Amino acid sequence: MYEAYWQLQRKPFDSTSDAEFYYPAEPHQAAMLKMRYAVESRRAAAVLAGPPGLGKTLIVQHIRQYLDERFQPFVHLVFPQMPAVQLLAYLASEIGAATGHETGQGASETVRAIEERLRENRSAARHAVVAVDEAHLLQDPETLEMLRLLLNFSVDGQSPLTLLLVGQTSLLPMLERRPDLEQRIDVKCLLRLLNLEETVSYVNHRLAAAGAPRAIFEDDALEALFHLTHGTPRQINRLCDLALLIGFAEELPAINAAQIEAVSEELITVTPE
Repeated sequence: MYEAYWQLQRKPFDSTSDAEFYYPAEPHQAAMLKMRYAVESRRAAAVLAGPPGLGKTLIVQHIRQYLDERFQPFVHLVFPQMPAVQLLAYLASEIGAATGHETGQGASETVRAIEERLRENRSAARHAVVAVDEAHLLQDPETLEMLRLLLNFSVDGQSPLTLLLVGQTSLLPMLERRPDLEQRIDVKCLLRLLNLEETVSYVNHRLAAAGAPRAIFEDDALEALFHLTHGTPRQINRLCDLALLIGFAEELPAINAAQIEAVSEELITVTPE
């Protein structure tokens, strides 16, 4: 709607896994490096944790894009809250093993089918990756035990898959309460918020990727944006997108701090007493 007014080729702050819009901030690059190291070194498990809205899922998507055919299948589970038996059957289906639903098998038979499929995959010189998003929601002890058992698989003394647990910071203390699972994790990464300089660069990078021929957000607007969002990319995207819409509607030449603050106030949800 506002693209033509601001001389943009596309919306700059939509949620997208497009590589052109990925801003290589230091915390995200460090997380990418650690997670890729875990996978490419064929480690059994790794954890990526951080506050909501920092782009953890985007990091997983980029890792998937960068890995070559040796790291297949790549299973990205985005809705992990399901009974352990269903989750087990889902993983079996995604990696190409027969599911209990299809064959009438129980959980133990499904586990054996997964193990056999992973052995075949390993024989073909491939390494499986299972990324569990929103892993902090995995509170069911049976589900956590099932994931731990996956890490027991071994082919020629090496794990045939890497388990990536991705979630909010509450994932870390949750794992500490499960030392049997936590001790199997080889790599941990805590994603931090963007600082002021990174926030400014993030906004300008996304505008440039969208084809912006000039600066749209004034310096005070970018500073206000940082203080209001604390450097959270999802909140930055939301505020910037709505600010561009309002700037278009009001035919503004640029966005200043007052507009950013006004947009932020509109987005505040007032909790009734």
